[in-house]
Amino acid sequence: MALQTSLGNGLLAALPPADLNLLEPHIQKISFESHAVLVRTGDELKQAYFPISGILAFLVEMSDGHIVASTLMGSEGAVGALSVLSPSHSPVTATAYVAGAALQVPVLRLQQAFEQSGAIKRVLRLHLRTQLLQLQNVAACNAVHSAECRMARWLLEIHDRVANGEIRLTQEALAQLIGVRRTTVTLTMRKLREIGCIISERRGVLEVHRTRLEHVACECYGVMRQRIKRMYDEELTMGSPNVSHHRSE
Repeated sequence: MALQTSLGNGLLAALPPADLNLLEPHIQKISFESHAVLVRTGDELKQAYFPISGILAFLVEMSDGHIVASTLMGSEGAVGALSVLSPSHSPVTATAYVAGAALQVPVLRLQQAFEQSGAIKRVLRLHLRTQLLQLQNVAACNAVHSAECRMARWLLEIHDRVANGEIRLTQEALAQLIGVRRTTVTLTMRKLREIGCIISERRGVLEVHRTRLEHVACECYGVMRQRIKRMYDEELTMGSPNVSHHRSE
């Protein structure tokens, strides 16, 4: 498998070849359909997943059965990365919103490589920091911003991660994203259509006007995008001497 040239995952692609070689023999490519569940809340984390396409949502289920999305993830991240710190169970359910593929690595092998490689430590710790930053931002955003602003933000995040610009989401998924009932989703989408953010909605495919969405979305979208890009640019520079070397810590 020519991983270094066809990885498709930002975290793995940031690793120098010598560090990536610690994982390569144990990597298996898998595919997942829309609505597939990679891991459920409470499951022991035995596999880590590095998406190369598609979109995964981290879902939190409340005691009354209400389900809310906390973050989205595409080819920039990993599912199950927390397991490198200690054996653990998943605090959330990871569900595919958009079908795709991922590189699967046994958690035991990832933990061993994490202990051997300073570069892998650096990459995964950065990923965990960006995830925490996003969770904090989503919590604040949900508390102070309107449903229309939050919906615009989520649609932009999805648009960033789909190759052809087509957004295929069910009413249920949209409700999970903004944490409301489906009736509120219907009203919110109607408002976005009226101001030209949604151009068409045919057979479950949304065509959006990106510039107008950016005007409607709360500042969280732009702020988080810039912060995370700066973190990745500063810490995941390919070929940096600070990124490589085994047993560097």
